[in-house]
Amino acid sequence: MSVESIPLSSPDISEEDIAAVVAVLRTRHLSLGPQLPAFEKAMASYTGAKHAVAVSSGTSALHLCIRALGIGEGDEVITTPFSFVASANCMLFERAIPRFVDIEPRTFCIDPEQVERAITKKTKAILAVDVFGYLADWDALRAIAQKHGLALIEDSCEALGSVRKKRMAGTFGDCGTFAFYPNKQMTTGEGGMIVTDRDDIALQARMERNQGRDPGNGWLEHRTLGFNYRISDINCALGLSQMKRLPDFVKQRQQITEWYREELSPLAEHIAPAPNQEGVDISWFVYVAHMSPQHSEKDRDALLAHLRSSGIGCNNYFPPIHLQPLYKKQGCNKGDYPVTERIAERTVALPFSSHLSRAEVATVCRIVKDGILRL
Repeated sequence: MSVESIPLSSPDISEEDIAAVVAVLRTRHLSLGPQLPAFEKAMASYTGAKHAVAVSSGTSALHLCIRALGIGEGDEVITTPFSFVASANCMLFERAIPRFVDIEPRTFCIDPEQVERAITKKTKAILAVDVFGYLADWDALRAIAQKHGLALIEDSCEALGSVRKKRMAGTFGDCGTFAFYPNKQMTTGEGGMIVTDRDDIALQARMERNQGRDPGNGWLEHRTLGFNYRISDINCALGLSQMKRLPDFVKQRQQITEWYREELSPLAEHIAPAPNQEGVDISWFVYVAHMSPQHSEKDRDALLAHLRSSGIGCNNYFPPIHLQPLYKKQGCNKGDYPVTERIAERTVALPFSSHLSRAEVATVCRIVKDGILRL
C-alpha cells in the first residue's frame, strides 16, 4: 500500500447524515425547532439520564454546570491537569480556582486519594475527566464528595458510550457533559450536551444557554444572566442521525484498538499499546500509545516529526494543563504533578476514527517502527 496522508481523526459522515441536515434546511426551523428536543430525548434515553440539555459545545456545557452548581469567585474545584484545557478553563470563567491533583498511572484519570488530601474549606466541587474514554473511579469520588458535601461533575466529553456495570459515562456525578466536535465518537459539527438527574441543574442550564430566558415565559423576558450557548436544529439533526450509528461507531473503534494492539506488540520494548481498563467497556476517543521509559521526550518528539513527515497525523495527547502558558502565569510549575508530566512526555496519539481500515493501521505502525529505528 502506498503511503498517503492518514489524518489524526476524521468524522464518519453518511449520506443519511447529509440528508438529515438538508431536510432541516428545507424547513423554517433552523434553530430552537423540533430537532432540539428530539436530540435531547434521544441522548437522555441512550445514557439513562433524566434530563439532557443540548448546547453549543462541550466547553459551554462545562461552564453551565459550574454556574448551575453555584460555583463562583474564590471557590476551589479539584480537577486533573491531564486533560484538554477546557476542563479547567470553565472554572476561570467564573473566577473560581482549579486545584489540580495528580493522576493514576494506568487509567490517566484523577487519583481519588490525592483528591481527598487536597480538600480545603474553599473546596466546592470535584470535576473529574473520563480521559480518552477511560472512566474515573466514580465510586471513590462519589464517596469523597458525599463525605465532604461537595458537588461532583463528570467531564465525559471524551467518553460517550463508555460503560461500567451497565452504567453509562456521564451519569456518575451530579451532572455530566459530552462534546460532539468532529474528532469525537459521534459529531454534530460543533455541539455539546449536559446530562443530569437533577431538575434544578437542567432548568438553570436551559435558561442560561438561551440568554437567561425562562422556558415557560415570553421570548423577551430574561429571568437570569445567560449566554448564547444554543445549538441549531441543523446540528441536532446531524446528531440524531449519527446516534443511529453510535453503537456501531463504538464497536468499530474497539476493533481498531485491537488492530493497533496486534500491530504494535512487536515494538513493545519501545512503545506500549493503549491499555484496557478492567471492568469498563471503553468507548475510545483517541488512540494513545506510550513510549517506554528508556525513551526521552526528545525521542517522542522525533517520532512525531517522523510520522508527520511521512503523511501520518499524530500528536502528543495531552500537554499538561498546569504547564500551559496561561496556568504557568498563575504559579503552576514543572514538577508539580510528576505522574502527569511523566506520562505526557511519552504520549503518541495515532490516527483514529471509526472508518480507519486495517491496512491503514498497518501502514501507521510500519512507519512508527521505522521512526523508532531512527532514534
